[in-house]
Amino acid sequence: MRAITYNRFGAAAEVLELQEVETPAPAAGEVLVRLKVSGVNPSDVKARAGTRPGVTEPPFPLVIPHSDGAGVIEAVGEGVDTARVGQRVWIWNGQWQRAFGTAAEYIAVPSLQAVPLPDVTSFEEGAILGIPGMTAVQSVLGGGDVRGKTVLVSGGAGTVGNLAVQVAAASGARVFATARGEAGIAAAKVAGAEQVFDYSASDLAEQVLDATDGDLIDRIVEVEFGANAETNTKLIAERGTIAAYGSAKDMSPVMPFYPLMFKAVTLELVLVYILSADQRANCAVQLTDLLERKALAMRVAEVMPLADCAKAHDIVASGQRAGAVLLEV
Repeated sequence: MRAITYNRFGAAAEVLELQEVETPAPAAGEVLVRLKVSGVNPSDVKARAGTRPGVTEPPFPLVIPHSDGAGVIEAVGEGVDTARVGQRVWIWNGQWQRAFGTAAEYIAVPSLQAVPLPDVTSFEEGAILGIPGMTAVQSVLGGGDVRGKTVLVSGGAGTVGNLAVQVAAASGARVFATARGEAGIAAAKVAGAEQVFDYSASDLAEQVLDATDGDLIDRIVEVEFGANAETNTKLIAERGTIAAYGSAKDMSPVMPFYPLMFKAVTLELVLVYILSADQRANCAVQLTDLLERKALAMRVAEVMPLADCAKAHDIVASGQRAGAVLLEV
């Protein structure tokens, strides 16, 4: 099969290679998926570049990158219902703690990691569900029903943030968001935010509270925990939750502990790769429901051929994209 591989860290154009490798066979409990689309996420780019602290070489002699993808089950291993053959599916954790991910024509994964893809959902959309989709759902709904509650989504124009706005709106919440620039603010509004604020505003907290008539926020979905800790402390309600899935601008933040403690705030750190089995199952059910209701519109920035994987990595690394970057396999 054709696959993108690397065996050392470095620049995308220098280390990523399109080559023929052996097609895997599904082991017991596994399914073999003929991939149609592979999703490129920032974590894939960082893993290939070797930018994680303390990691000096790839964890496997040969790596096929990418955790997200979508395709059709072509074969099953022992113990898996043969009725799954021909089923449209999306993949999660394709390359998490595994050598071979979705940047290839085929992938063999445990049956649970291939989730049925609704007929109303395209393969391109399916390749966005593993990391962005599940992160958005867990960040919004991980604490339970948000119907009638107020949710603030930080970075509502980003891939995860934009989906989080949609998830919250479709789940009956009153939704506000932050973004920057006309296009970003417009995208968050289209997604379902009642009002969108420029996240760089010095009086951001005051603007939000003015829009809510002074009511504090029940749940904040946060992409930059450290940079926004002070603002969020002003905005969060008593017994509210800050669900943070990133803090790239301040990786060792100072937290206003006592102001948060005296509101009994819950800080939920969302890492999609290690969700519990129950959390994962709930996310899959919730995503399926949202997809079948056509409540999610996936933003796609680029769809490129597999051979252009290095270009796709560079686009993601630049941060200059308005949606997901995908590879047709």
